[in-house]
Amino acid sequence: MKRRDLFAGAAAASLAGPALAQPTQNRVLKFVPQANLTSLDPIWTTANVTRNHGHMIYDTLYGVNSRFETSPQMAAGHVLEDGGKIVIITLRDGLKFHDGEAVRAQDVVPSLARWMRRNPMGQKLGSLVDALEVVDDKRLRFKLKRPFPLLFMALAQVSNSPAFIMPERVARTDAFTQIRETIGSGPFAFKADEFNSGSRVVYTRFADYVPTSGGTTSLTAGPKVANFDRVEWNIITDAATSAAALQTGEIDWYEQPPPEIQQLLRRNRNVKIEAIDPLPLSGILRFNHLHPPFNDKKLRQAILPAIVQADFMAAVVGDEPQNYDANAGIFTPGTPLASDAGMSVLSGPRSLDRAKELMRAAGYTNQPMRLIGPTDILAPSAMTQVGADLVRRLGFNADIVLTDWGTTVQRRTSREPVERGGWSMLLTSFSSFDFVNPAAHFPLRGNGTDAWFGWPSVPRLEELRDSWFEAPDLATEQSIAREMQTVALDELPYIPVGAYKSLTALRSNLVDRVSGLALFWGLRRG
Repeated sequence: MKRRDLFAGAAAASLAGPALAQPTQNRVLKFVPQANLTSLDPIWTTANVTRNHGHMIYDTLYGVNSRFETSPQMAAGHVLEDGGKIVIITLRDGLKFHDGEAVRAQDVVPSLARWMRRNPMGQKLGSLVDALEVVDDKRLRFKLKRPFPLLFMALAQVSNSPAFIMPERVARTDAFTQIRETIGSGPFAFKADEFNSGSRVVYTRFADYVPTSGGTTSLTAGPKVANFDRVEWNIITDAATSAAALQTGEIDWYEQPPPEIQQLLRRNRNVKIEAIDPLPLSGILRFNHLHPPFNDKKLRQAILPAIVQADFMAAVVGDEPQNYDANAGIFTPGTPLASDAGMSVLSGPRSLDRAKELMRAAGYTNQPMRLIGPTDILAPSAMTQVGADLVRRLGFNADIVLTDWGTTVQRRTSREPVERGGWSMLLTSFSSFDFVNPAAHFPLRGNGTDAWFGWPSVPRLEELRDSWFEAPDLATEQSIAREMQTVALDELPYIPVGAYKSLTALRSNLVDRVSGLALFWGLRRG
């Protein structure tokens, strides 16, 4: 039986299990997320499901709209002094945490300090900060070594990982240790007493949340109005079960249905399929640079002739080329810094035999390698299956370790060699916002053990990144970005394996969804 037929047959069956047996209440929204929520700390991990959880319960000082324009969110505003080297931010009135305590500058300062340890743009900001200090309960002050025009864009970052504000006692957790308490000040509060990883996550509307006044709701900018009293994330790993529940109205929103399920759902007039983000997400094949075999640049390069981006992307979105880009580079396709620089290594003739020749020339003699990946999240799982087939056909002595996404997220933090449980290669994807420019581009960092998992050391990428921050105009930015792509496609901190439109499925009576991510403010029943 074909996989498509299996899903279609199962989807026709009724939804089993008591968790979704009751009809959806008018003030309750039921949602199936892209993966299980295993980490509650959006600073510690870059997992998109944890980022989405973060947007539910936390807020940021500044927001950004779909045109990448920033505006105050938790902030009432700011003043610049000393030519922009001093920035004083004032909090708006009425901010409260979910435990009833007022949000103070004393909470904001350690929250930002922790964020600056992990986030690429935060790390850049941190290198320019002489002092970040509390002025009084409502004001905080940056003292910068020099003006940093991207400060507010950094504080408004949408994706991995946003500068979420936490209570002081939580924010003082070491940046490389997961937090143990989930108290925010955002439009929804996390119900710790109902959290069951692998089954359900529950949020309730925070009655004391006061949306920012004025402006238009767009991405994370403007008023964040919660129209549901309760949002339930139901962890359902079987696509057919999720599809059946969506069709009967037992759930309202299925974040990432696989391609064959999308075809089924399109036939239901009570369901709509749309791109969750107008820009594509990027897929990557990431190497571990610390240990053999891929600490050898020549062996990383040897794989290039065997990479067919269309194979990886078709596995994610199906045989619908209009929904993917099979000539994607380092930056998000369709954005100003995307280019064809250095792309001949991926767009030239594809040859498995040529890749094998290069592997032999690089000295590969059956050394063990380990590919890790998930089974329960659409894009990384689909790309991992293609990657597993590829490394086998190339003749690698490959150990393929497939687990749930939460275990993969935990395992990729290991810096141990393969023989001690480490990993060699993984495939995953990033939101469009992450790859728009070098500022927040995690996998493009080349700062060694301080880099994202895989830990490449590429000093030239770091030099170019620093130069990009100093660029006086877009033309200069684009020139630097072209060189960064050329260097990256030579040094290979990772291999881009394409970009794709992530399609989501909702009940047709849901309106005013905020485009970009799985965001829940503004969303209502029409």
